[in-house]
Amino acid sequence: MKKTHIAGVAIAAALALSLAGCAGGTSGGGSSDSSSTAPAATGSVYFLNFKPEVADQYAAIAAEYKAETGVTVTVETAASGTYEQALTADMAKSQPPTIFQINGPVGYANWKDYTADMTNSQIYQHLSDKSLAVSANGGVYGVPYVVEGYGIIYNDAIMSKYFALADKSAAITITSADQITGFDQLKAVVEDMTAHKAELGITGVFSSTSLKPGEDWRWQTHLADVPFYYEFKDNNVDLSQGTPASVQFKYGPQMQQLFDLYLNNSTTDKAQLGSKTVDDSMAEFALGQSAMVQNGNWGWSQISGVQGNTVQASDVKFLPLYIGAPGEASQGICIGTENYFSINSQASAADQQASLDFLTWLFSSDKGKAYVTNDLGFIAPFDWFGPSDGPTDPLAQQVQAWMGKSGVTSVSWSPFQVFPSQDWKNGFGADLLSYAQGKMTWDQVSSDVVSSWATQAAAAG
Repeated sequence: MKKTHIAGVAIAAALALSLAGCAGGTSGGGSSDSSSTAPAATGSVYFLNFKPEVADQYAAIAAEYKAETGVTVTVETAASGTYEQALTADMAKSQPPTIFQINGPVGYANWKDYTADMTNSQIYQHLSDKSLAVSANGGVYGVPYVVEGYGIIYNDAIMSKYFALADKSAAITITSADQITGFDQLKAVVEDMTAHKAELGITGVFSSTSLKPGEDWRWQTHLADVPFYYEFKDNNVDLSQGTPASVQFKYGPQMQQLFDLYLNNSTTDKAQLGSKTVDDSMAEFALGQSAMVQNGNWGWSQISGVQGNTVQASDVKFLPLYIGAPGEASQGICIGTENYFSINSQASAADQQASLDFLTWLFSSDKGKAYVTNDLGFIAPFDWFGPSDGPTDPLAQQVQAWMGKSGVTSVSWSPFQVFPSQDWKNGFGADLLSYAQGKMTWDQVSSDVVSSWATQAAAAG
């Protein structure tokens, strides 16, 4: 059997993909029904959704559940990059969310006064790898509901067209995109593709680097995870202890290399990136204007849903975020989770139970599981899911494929889960925009990263 060696606390989620059929134990509290039978109508559910890209899918799920059980599930979706603000505002309402999301130990620290102990719930009892849960003082306060992956998504039809060019650079000795195993190879291919973009029918190799405030999470969180992954690995930092007091940004120059590659081989001029959104970027890829885009497996719905989409499901593939770090030939894509369900301890007992019952139905019933795999596109880490319940989404299938690659180490999501605060990430994103526009040097960006980390880590501690 092929095995992926996955470093980092959050990436133990890989074990969940075995989805063994063993039972998850008995329930002494929470949802007492371990079957897929829906409960009788009682209580109500208010779910504050973190993922704008699946808002419509959750609305359909809520309608189905209401029709089957009589229980009302209200789903509200926070705008991209505003979840914490939305959650803060909603918790102050007379009817706050009964189900909300935390992003790991840091999120739990912020919301521990509102998180109910889920130890005896079915959703926890059937978690394939219980070490993935957010736990404290003997209780369970966050249960992960999806394993995800991100990297450079590429359109293999365009890439194959490039590799078939008779006049491509003689320096390119590989014959397909899946043979790229490091930054130097990636850079050589991308720059030569830019030189041939007219022949390839693309506007740029990469989709727009979306740097509009609130739309920059792909860089200040997801891309930034990679240099810190290598730094924390070098320094043997135990991320289960929370946010380190300080960082060096040791691999900042390597991050700059990949960021520059995005900027210099883009569909969009650097001066215009401050107005670009993730939707813009994904639409460019869907319409064949670009060959590559950094995003995660959740992006398939954004690709396939674009009117005029030209990208076939069989052509969407992943490459790792190669930055030029030592030993990256064995680096995989970034795999993990920052998505944990929590139940509001301040809600009524009936609403708490209704919320747990809804989650049990969603992940254990045949109808619910079909929504999870086919509509939400989740790789679900619960033993309710067998081998035949895998995702049909091609990018989710790519995540599974990367996790099955022999000799490959996936990049943990643990580093970005201990970033000091959303303010730190927002500041980093603003600096990246200033850098793209020529208003800051990379040395200034790096200095801000280090100094603001120390300041905000101290304030949080």
